[in-house]
Amino acid sequence: MKPRVLFYVQHLLGVGHVKRAAAIARAAARDLDVHVALGGEPVALADFGAATLHQLPWTRAEDVTFATLLDADGRPIDAAWQQRRKSMVLALAERIDPHVLLVEHFPFGRGKFAFELLPLFKMIRAAPGHRRILCSVRDVLVEKSDGAKSARILGLVRQWFDGVLVHGDKQVIPFEATFPAAAAIGELLEYTGYVVDGADRPMIGALRSQDSEIVVSIGGGAVGQELLQAALAAAQAGVLAPRHWRLLAGTNLPEPQFQALRAQAAGDARVTVERARPDFRQLLGNASLSISQAGYNTVMDVLVAGCPAVVVPFAAEAEGEQLFRAREFERRGLLTVLEEGRLTPQALATAATAALTQPSAGHGIDLDGARAAARALQRWAGAA
Repeated sequence: MKPRVLFYVQHLLGVGHVKRAAAIARAAARDLDVHVALGGEPVALADFGAATLHQLPWTRAEDVTFATLLDADGRPIDAAWQQRRKSMVLALAERIDPHVLLVEHFPFGRGKFAFELLPLFKMIRAAPGHRRILCSVRDVLVEKSDGAKSARILGLVRQWFDGVLVHGDKQVIPFEATFPAAAAIGELLEYTGYVVDGADRPMIGALRSQDSEIVVSIGGGAVGQELLQAALAAAQAGVLAPRHWRLLAGTNLPEPQFQALRAQAAGDARVTVERARPDFRQLLGNASLSISQAGYNTVMDVLVAGCPAVVVPFAAEAEGEQLFRAREFERRGLLTVLEEGRLTPQALATAATAALTQPSAGHGIDLDGARAAARALQRWAGAA
């Protein structure tokens, strides 16, 4: 019997957390019995491999403030909804009886889900044998400048967690760069390297040429319409001709906005507007230029593809995570940053032209995060 892992994943707006979790689950499921409890909307392009997916009643953020959470019917979640879902989470954990519980992001975020996570932790700790609880967290946090919040996070980590898997490269961005209190739990931190979704599949780059197309993407599409609009205007102005522009709208971009973009592009051979595609990594591998936001997964895909890149980091409501990471990668000569507040078709054209003339640079960054996380889970499961 393979050791059992329960991976709790809760996304609220984009799909980045899910894509990263899927890559980890897929790698771990080769040697472990992995179960994923997914608390956000289903994500069609997320491949969990041999892991078993358990869809919980899902919730999402109403907007970028994350202040209000909505259920599947678009209503704010209430105490009754929380009680129902907590019961389902606990019943799932009791049925699976995991040797390792892996929790995505909490307690460094997702504080609104303490109502079900704290009872889950108590259940795991009360189970026979020495079960393990681990946290899975990205390299950069939305900075916690509030000392009281940091103290609460540290308290939760010390109370419940055996280890924290940081999906980044310490030599690039140490965890304390955006969570200064990290030194207090330094013995629990384990850097896995960056997780690249689909790193176990080939990325085709043989078709790239100077005239290869420009790929514009916005991840899941919950935000990013302004970037697509600016790219469409640049394409229709003949910027970087004769290259073709391919605009990929994420599945979460509302259908009326998507159709409006397609109508604007109709009949223009210089540009194609379509939904996100499962062969995105292959498109990127053959592209002459990538233009995107600066989510964790997209930046990793750009590094693997090795193509020039312009990123427009999402920065609404003090969300500085994407900009922080992008600036560090720009400093290393790996991409060009255009800040969201400066986005216009003209500014995008200038940034794209500059990126295409920038010499390529090797990155030397650890991108083996999925396999390293899987090895860590095997080790912890063996110690359980």
